[in-house]
Amino acid sequence: VSRILYSFATAFRRSAKKAMISSQQAPPLTPEGDLFTFTVSLEIREDDGKGTFSAVAKDKDKQSFKLRAGMDKKIVIYVQQTSNKELAIERCFGLLLSPGKNVKNSDMHLLDLESMGKSSDGKSYIITGSWHPNTPQFQAVNEETPKDKFMYMTTAVDLVITEVEEPVRFLLENRVRVCSPNDRLYWPFSKRSYTETFYLKLRQMERKERKSPASDTLYEVLSLESEAERERRKTTASPGALTTGPGGSSPPEDEEEEDNDEPLLSGSGDVSKECAEKILETWGDLLSKWHLNLSVRPRQLPALVRSGVPEALRGEVWQLLAGCHNNDHQVEEYRTLITKESPQDSAITRDINRTFPAHDYFKDTGGDGQDSLYKICKAYSVYDEEIGYCQGQSFLAAVLLLHMPEEQAFSVLVKIMFDYGLRDLFKQNFEDLHCKFFQLERLMQEYLPDLYSHFLNVGLEAHMYASQWFLTLFTAKFPLYMVFHIIDLLLCEGISVIFNVALALLKTSKDDLISTDFEGALKFFRVPVPKRYRSEENAKKLMELACGMKISQKKLKKHEKEYHTIKEEQEQQEAPIERYERENRRLQEANMRLEQENDDLAHELVSSKIALRKDLDNVEEKADALNKELLMTKQKLVDAEDEKRRLEEESAQLKEMCRRELDKSESEIKKNGSIIGEYKQICSQLSERLEKQQTSNRGELDKIKARVDGCEKCSVLFNKEGRVRLTTGPLGAMGPEESEGLKNQLREMELELAQTKLQLVEAECKIQDLEHHMGLAMNEVQAAKKTWFNRTLSSIKTVTGTQGGKENT
Repeated sequence: VSRILYSFATAFRRSAKKAMISSQQAPPLTPEGDLFTFTVSLEIREDDGKGTFSAVAKDKDKQSFKLRAGMDKKIVIYVQQTSNKELAIERCFGLLLSPGKNVKNSDMHLLDLESMGKSSDGKSYIITGSWHPNTPQFQAVNEETPKDKFMYMTTAVDLVITEVEEPVRFLLENRVRVCSPNDRLYWPFSKRSYTETFYLKLRQMERKERKSPASDTLYEVLSLESEAERERRKTTASPGALTTGPGGSSPPEDEEEEDNDEPLLSGSGDVSKECAEKILETWGDLLSKWHLNLSVRPRQLPALVRSGVPEALRGEVWQLLAGCHNNDHQVEEYRTLITKESPQDSAITRDINRTFPAHDYFKDTGGDGQDSLYKICKAYSVYDEEIGYCQGQSFLAAVLLLHMPEEQAFSVLVKIMFDYGLRDLFKQNFEDLHCKFFQLERLMQEYLPDLYSHFLNVGLEAHMYASQWFLTLFTAKFPLYMVFHIIDLLLCEGISVIFNVALALLKTSKDDLISTDFEGALKFFRVPVPKRYRSEENAKKLMELACGMKISQKKLKKHEKEYHTIKEEQEQQEAPIERYERENRRLQEANMRLEQENDDLAHELVSSKIALRKDLDNVEEKADALNKELLMTKQKLVDAEDEKRRLEEESAQLKEMCRRELDKSESEIKKNGSIIGEYKQICSQLSERLEKQQTSNRGELDKIKARVDGCEKCSVLFNKEGRVRLTTGPLGAMGPEESEGLKNQLREMELELAQTKLQLVEAECKIQDLEHHMGLAMNEVQAAKKTWFNRTLSSIKTVTGTQGGKENT
């Protein structure tokens, strides 16, 4: 009865939520009271030792924050209104914190406000405060809590809303767990904030009721209720109904019932990335040595894998175990495969939504998780045409996607299918899978004889409960902590690990299974068995038991041989008609398959021929274009050769002309040289004559001076320089005839002296004229040599350069 009432309460609660969401689009406003909905989120940030504050992790199953003792923290509150007309938040005047639950107002302690204001998009109001854990009032939430235990913490924020007469307080109660400050916390895929929905009921006040006429519209607070309080109030009205946890969070683990009929959803359970420092150091040393020689596994690796690979290292370790450390070619192949069409596309699309619906990464239709999962399954169905896509592959691919990018996940999936023999289970009408069932039953007969006998009595066969174990490697229904550990062992030791885990499951459930009938046993395998291992402690015990079972490969080979022997005997014991009919059916199936393959090949052949014809036409068109281009090139070559010959002839003529001009210029240079020589010789002769004339003139002048000096009369008339003295001495006493004779003689001497000077000037002018002519002749020779010769050389260089360029072209 309690279950039925709880189901009704849940159904109507969901209907009420939908109605509330629809009503948010057009909220009913009544004069008595208006309902305003707020979403308040709490985020705790912790000093990461690098000068920044990082958001702390939150356990998704237990909904508790993981804090480290002694670390400075910050409280960040996000307030967002989600329905009714928008109310303006003016400011925050108090951010309070207190250990415990249902605390009094006097027990709350104020935190230092760092900032407040609207977010960048304007949708939320954000308040940030500093939390110093060493404060005595917060000592209770600064001491380490025992493992798997938690405590409560209460946070409150007081807001001043412009349209509301009094302050509004939003109160948040959440769980926390305090760890050692040396613990390394690796964050899982979970939200790092705690969110609660509040319903604020207001009443519009009359003007006469207001204390302050500051606003035209002013509200009075009638009630403030959280979503958790609403749920508790609703469920307490139904007798025997189960209560839920606070604020949309999951129910506490102590209140969660395990005896209901609903199976555990795939992808359930969170895996913490916390790991002891010593274990991380051990793995770090092992990986460092392993990377030095990836072809050889370290000796201590199997022992460490049996204890479980640290969650933070699984992506790297799984790739190394599978031998995918150097898979660049497969990465490129994957990128090509996802562009091709898959014949199983509809089946893949149908299964994607049903894979890991309980996990945040895969639950959203069209999200990143489902998109990557679809691409991996599609790529493998194209890659492995013989197997294609089979149910169960998506669960294994989803497990790999949680630890590595999709390209590496595809490579590891291919390795598991081919190298670890998982694809053999899907071949030949699941023949190898039935062999695995036979081996499991023989192992049960050896290790669990009483349970084996009970299953024989009730008619329960291995394929009725173990098919999903082998085809999905336990990934479909079991919690992720157990699933990840199984994949650790599988990649390290091979697919035979599945037998160890299966026997361990049967052994731990033996007492419950022996007391059940056929239907009860099937239900027990479907519901209670997976739920039992949601506890990390139970899962650890199971894996320790599985690792402790020693099942030799020799024994498995023996049972496999026994299975094939029994199958052959059964086939021989069959009636000939039945055997022939079965063989005929098998041959017909093979024939149909071959016909289908033949049709596919024929279709592919026709498509290939069409494609080849198109390619051939394109090649022929290209060949014609190239032939035309070749003819044009040949014609250009002929023209270039003709031009080359013409230029060579012109070059030869130019060389001959240059040679002639050079000879002519040399002869002219010689001629000019002889002329210059003659000019020089004439100049030297004139210089000699001039010197002789000057010498003779000086001699005659000296004689005249001597004669004048010797004459008493004349000496009186001339001074030492030979000039006439204007005196009235003896000369004046001379007679007119003597005086006239002397004057005539003097005049003749002056005339002779003037003629001598004139001859001297004429000789100098001739010398200057000859030197001028000689300079002009030299300049003409030099100019002729420079201009004509340089022009000739430059024209030769130009012609030869043009000719060389054309030859190179």
